[in-house]
Amino acid sequence: MKCHTHYTALLLFIVSATMVNTGFAQQKWTDASAKKWAKSRQWAGKSKLKLNKTTNYLEFAKQYQANKAYWDKAFAFLNDPKLDTLKPGKYVIDGDNVYATITDAPSKTFDQSAWESHRNYIDLQYVIHGKEKIGVAPVSSATIIKPYEASRDAANYNADGQFYIATPGEFFLFFPGDAHRPNIKVEGYDTVKKLVIKIRYTTVNSE
Repeated sequence: MKCHTHYTALLLFIVSATMVNTGFAQQKWTDASAKKWAKSRQWAGKSKLKLNKTTNYLEFAKQYQANKAYWDKAFAFLNDPKLDTLKPGKYVIDGDNVYATITDAPSKTFDQSAWESHRNYIDLQYVIHGKEKIGVAPVSSATIIKPYEASRDAANYNADGQFYIATPGEFFLFFPGDAHRPNIKVEGYDTVKKLVIKIRYTTVNSE
């Protein structure tokens, strides 16, 4: 009897441990629970950087939990205290799953900029120095003007969206359902140093 009790307790421990390890990724999300999770900043570690309010919290929660290792590496790069000293160029973070590009270049006029979205990667966009304007609109309400091209992982649109000023201290996340129009010039800021981290997108359960 004692042996059976011990075996049962051991089995329950293993099951509980498995649930802890897998339940995080299998959690069923609602808009409300995802927003609460995002606001809790469990993803942020010690970072003080602000997450822009345009974020699709439901997508963020699902993608983070589906690929936590990708996101943790992306945020480690974003929060590197030496980020502002890095030179322009491409930085491999996790093969072709997570990589970063730093630019230090003039912003565009409004007419030079374009609405875009991606399928295979999520954009994390962060202005390191300077200011720029970024437009955000749902793909569902946009009109395609240049169909998706796999070679550049992008489609282009006409859209009516909201525009925000991107500044150091706050980053944007753009998922496949988010059309965005970045790199628009803000008066007084001719050159902007900017980071874009590409994080591989995974199709997850819609529940």
